[in-house]
Amino acid sequence: MISPPALEVEHLNAWYGAAQVLYDITFTVGRGEVVALMGRNGAGKSTTMKAVMGLLPRRDGTVRLNGRDISALKPYEIARLGVGFTPEDRRIFSDLTVLENLDAGRQPPRLFADGTPAPAWTPETLFKLFPNLAELRHRSGGRISGGEQQMLTIARTLMGNPLIVVLDEPSEGIAPLIVEEIADTIVELKKRGLSILLSEQNVGFAEIVSDRAYLLEKGQIRWAGTMAELAENVEIQRAYLTL
Repeated sequence: MISPPALEVEHLNAWYGAAQVLYDITFTVGRGEVVALMGRNGAGKSTTMKAVMGLLPRRDGTVRLNGRDISALKPYEIARLGVGFTPEDRRIFSDLTVLENLDAGRQPPRLFADGTPAPAWTPETLFKLFPNLAELRHRSGGRISGGEQQMLTIARTLMGNPLIVVLDEPSEGIAPLIVEEIADTIVELKKRGLSILLSEQNVGFAEIVSDRAYLLEKGQIRWAGTMAELAENVEIQRAYLTL
C-alpha cells in the first residue's frame, strides 16, 4: 500500500477581505522531503502557508495531513496533529529566556503515518543542533541577535515534535554564517524523516536544502520541478525570481 503524502494541498484559494490572493494552489510534500515555495515578495508564499495552517478567515480547497482532511480545522488543532509553523516574523517571547521559550512549545511525542516514532526533541537535543543557543539558554529572547532568534523559533517549533515543519523565509535578513547553520539544520531534519515546506527567495539556499520547488507569481503556481532542474534553468529564474 502506498502511503499518502505528508502534506497534500489541492485547489487552494484564499482571500483578504473581498480580494482573492491565492488561485487554485496545488502541491504535495512527501515523507522526509523538503519542498520550497519560491517567488518574489508578494507572490503568495507566506499567504499559502497561512492558508495551509488555517490562519486566513476565508479560504477554500483541500488540505490533507498524512491523508487526513484538515481543511476545516482551526490553527491550534492543525498544530496538535503535528504541523509545526515557523512564521516569518519569528514571534518569540522576548521577556522569556531561551529555555522558557523552548518549554512554551512542548508537545507530546508523535508517530509517523506508518507507526514509526517521529523524532522527539528536548532542550538538550536541540542545543546539540543549535550550539549557539546552548550558550544563551538563560538569556531573554529580546537580548539575542536576529539570527539567534530565528534559530530559537525553529527550535521552539521542534519542541512540538512535529511530523512536518512549515518554515516561512528562514534565511531572510540574517547573517550568512547563521544561514549556513540553518541550512545544515534543515538537512539534518530531513535525514531524521521530517517533511519540510519552506518559502524562500534565495536560490542558493533552496538548492542546498530542497528536493523540489514550486514557483509562485500573483498567487498562482507558474512552474514546478526538481531543485536541480530549477538550478539549471536560468530563464525560469529570471522570469519568477530575479528583481
